[in-house]
Order: sequence, then C-alpha cells, then structure tokens
Amino acid sequence: MPLKQHGRDYDIVVYGASGYTGKYTAQHIATHLPTTLKWAVAGRSRAKLEAIVSRLQELNPDRLPPSIEIISSTTDRTALESLCRRTFILLTTVGPYGSLGEPAFAACATTGTHYFDVTGEVPFVHKMITKYSSLAAQSGAKMFPQIGIESAPSDLLTWSLAQQLKREFGPATKTGEVTLSIHTLRSAPSGGTLATVFTILETFSLKQLKEAYKPYALSPVPHPNPDLAERRTTWITKVTGLAITPILGLGTSSVAAKTDAAIVQRTWGLLSQQASNKGKEDESYGPRFSFKQYMKPRNWLSGVAIHLGLMVLGLVMATPFLRAIAKKFVYQPGEGAEEEVAKRDELEYWGVAKPDFGGGDEVKEREEGNKRAFGRCWFRGPVYYYTGVLLAEATATLLEEESVDEQLGGGGGIYTPACLGQPFIDRLDKAGFHFETKIMEE
Repeated sequence: MPLKQHGRDYDIVVYGASGYTGKYTAQHIATHLPTTLKWAVAGRSRAKLEAIVSRLQELNPDRLPPSIEIISSTTDRTALESLCRRTFILLTTVGPYGSLGEPAFAACATTGTHYFDVTGEVPFVHKMITKYSSLAAQSGAKMFPQIGIESAPSDLLTWSLAQQLKREFGPATKTGEVTLSIHTLRSAPSGGTLATVFTILETFSLKQLKEAYKPYALSPVPHPNPDLAERRTTWITKVTGLAITPILGLGTSSVAAKTDAAIVQRTWGLLSQQASNKGKEDESYGPRFSFKQYMKPRNWLSGVAIHLGLMVLGLVMATPFLRAIAKKFVYQPGEGAEEEVAKRDELEYWGVAKPDFGGGDEVKEREEGNKRAFGRCWFRGPVYYYTGVLLAEATATLLEEESVDEQLGGGGGIYTPACLGQPFIDRLDKAGFHFETKIMEE
C-alpha cells in the first residue's frame, strides 16, 4: 500500500527512541513497516541513538537506517517545532508526559504534524485537550494520546463490541452497559511507567486530578447520565472491589480502570458528535452507554487483597516521604525487565456489552434481551514491545489508510485509538495482537 504524499522530509520520527519503549517502537518499525519509509530517531544523546541505529541495522540490514535528529532539551519548543515542520507524523515516548510532554504536543498542534504518544496520564491529556484542540483543528494535526497499553486495548475492544452488536441486531442498535476485565496480566512496569505513577502528584494538583478523572471529562459533548456506571455499581463492589459479571465471572479493582475509562468515554463523545454532525445516529454508542473495567483475580481473597493494595498505593503516591522511599526500590526511567524475562509477558482482555434497543421494541427486548456481545483481545510477549507495536501500527494506519482520513473527516483534532477503526485492528492482528468478538447468551 503506498504511503501518503506530504512534502516533508520524514514520514515518521520516533522521539525518545533510546528509551525502554522507544527502542521497541523503533524495532517494530524497522522490521515491519515499508522499506520505502523515510524516518528518523530523535533524542538528546547521539551516542545512545547511534547504538539504537546499529541495533536496527542488525535486525534488518536490507533497509536504509533511520536518520538521527538531536533535541538537546525536552523543553526546547523551538527545536521541536523545527523538527516537526519537517515531519509528517511524530511518535513520542518521552515521559513523564505531565512534566516533559507538552512542548512536543504543542509543536505538533502548531505545525500540523500528526502526533501519537503512549501516556497514561489522564490529567495531561485533559490539559492538552483544553489548550490545543482548537489549534490542532486549525492546523490539521491529527493527535492521538494514550495509544499504548493505556488505553488502546480497552478502547478498541469496546468499539469492537459495539460493532458486533450492530452486526447482530441491526445498525440502529445502541450499546448499553459495557464491562471489561483484564483477564490475564503477567508483566512488570518499566521505570518510565513507575516514574509517572510517583510524580503525577508533583505535576498536577488534587483539583486538577479530580477534574480530569470526572466521568466524561474528556468527552467533547456531555453525557446525559454521566454517573450511570457509578449507579450500576453495588455497595459490595465499592467496599471490597469484588464484582461478578455474567460471562466474565469474578472481578476486582483494576489499576487502569479510570485511565482507560477516560479514553473510552472520549470515544463515546467523539462518535456522538460525529453522528450528530453527519445526521447518522447509527454511528454512536447511544445515550445509555456506560463503561466499567475490572481485573480478574485468582479468587475472592486475592481480589480483596488487590483492592486494598491499590488503596495502599494511593496512600504512597499521596505521601511525599513514602514516594521517596518507594522510588529507591523500582526501575528507573529508561530501565525495564530484561528482554528474555519480558518474553514471558502476557496480556488478555475480556469484555461483554449489552445491547440497548432504546426501550421502544418490546418484542426484540423479550427475544434478544439475554444476548450479549462477548469479545477478547490478547497477545503473548513483552508488554512494552506491544506498546511499541500499538504506536507503530497506529502510525502506519494513518500513513497508509485513506479510509481513515474519510472516517475522521479530513480535519485535525485530538482523537482516540478507536477513531482509527477496523484498519488499525486488522494491522494489529497481523502483528500478533489479536481481537475477536461473538454473540453469547447470559
């Protein structure tokens, strides 16, 4: 498939390529994306970038190596703007994004450069949407934050479940209650992820955190019932973390629940806005949509322990001297599990979605009301490698798929993983990140 023509020096620049996630992203690009790609790796250290380029040449000696671009400081917006003006798509793995990410985001919004990142910092995304949505729309920059493990799998699986409901019951069918479960998780967080966890309260105030994590805070349009998921949560779940969902089984509190919910809820808003603008309500999830996410424990006792453990983690994050102690015992930024150890990683999500017939079709409610869309997505291998896969394949989707431009309406803005639709999912499937959905009865 031919690459889009754009008149800039580079199709792609990987900013932060010498970091733990950045190197995996660069490796996937070197081994899987078209050999005609014009690309570069960027960062502060020439020596580290040269080592990355040498490794890429070992992995694929038949393609031209990427160029090297030096950005001496992550806060040097002038240098970043200069690079972005020569770049069609910027992929950035430079974090924590709350303290280091805005200059790159702003440079892309200003120069009309498409943007992808792998942040999990909802307050950062909330701030960027508030400050740069209008500028991105004017410049034509298509910007996709949180397109790594947080929060692409949850967003894409939710979108896939909604599509399955429409295929089964008709295109006018809306999506009601969606529940996901992290069914399998075997991985250790990298130093960059841990740095984000431990510094988020040093970057954002409690007021900013509270505002960003409100239900549908990232949505461009208000939800008619923003607390619907909360009302559908029992007091037992609120106290113990435990919940039993038909088909999914036992679940407990998920460390990524609010992070992923923020992006899924933004997708709800973007689709609702798009449907309203086009006069095609069939494309939206619907007004009674709600989203919850859990994690599958071994048993109820371990589920309660996970719930309490997350409460303790919250206490550590909120207490400066406890954060300082904890930082000494974890991976530092740029570090992570050794490649041989990381190869044993696994990640799998399960999800169920209830159809919403709008309350006006009693016959369909009676005949089909116990049916649910069930889906799962999974991969086997290093979690951070697959973060790089998500980043690289999302970029390739935008770079090669004309249908995506049509779906996005051709304009700039701040989007979500699900906005890349089925072409993105198909690419991930070929890269080893698999999705499947079907209809089941409760």
